[in-house]
Amino acid sequence: MRLKRVFLMNISLVLVLGLVSSGCTIILQKGRRTDIEKISKLKSDMDELQRAKNELEKRLQDEINNKQVKVEMQDKGLVITFVSEVLFDSGKAKLRKDSFPKLDKVVNVLNTTVNDLNVGVEGHTDNQPIKRSGWKSNWELSTARALSVLHYLGDKGVSEPRLEAVGYGEYRPVATNDTREGRQKNRRVEIVILPKTEQKKGDAS
Repeated sequence: MRLKRVFLMNISLVLVLGLVSSGCTIILQKGRRTDIEKISKLKSDMDELQRAKNELEKRLQDEINNKQVKVEMQDKGLVITFVSEVLFDSGKAKLRKDSFPKLDKVVNVLNTTVNDLNVGVEGHTDNQPIKRSGWKSNWELSTARALSVLHYLGDKGVSEPRLEAVGYGEYRPVATNDTREGRQKNRRVEIVILPKTEQKKGDAS
């Protein structure tokens, strides 16, 4: 019996270390059966996202090699980042037709490998002020772009209740806006596949 308890403790420690290294934070209390269940659930979520990551990396290999797309695990979930120029013309929120095959590769994974997970679409811009495109600010542009991607996913069969969109404008940069390269990285759309533990408000009963 003592060996069994030691074995379970070791398994728990391994799972905790793995989840922490993946960006998950959990709190355990001694003797709590629910802690083991929580670890098992989180591990299952991470395994599902990892399978999706592997699939996306295969499908988007050319785009990743050309630095048009990035696929990575972050604290908020599995993030597929598109450079805005891949999806949109400058100052526009209408998807380019040549972006459809790239987005379709993501749609396929959303509709198969992770067809039970929610999806967030985030629009981001650099800090250059809007001049001639007709948008009031970068907030409107980033939001319109996020919605364009959201509607495309919905039109391609991704269940609409799974989807949400938000525009952050220039306020969540990933690089400096002082260089052309940095501004290009900041102009992006992120498709975020959320783990089940990150339910949208209202999903929990």
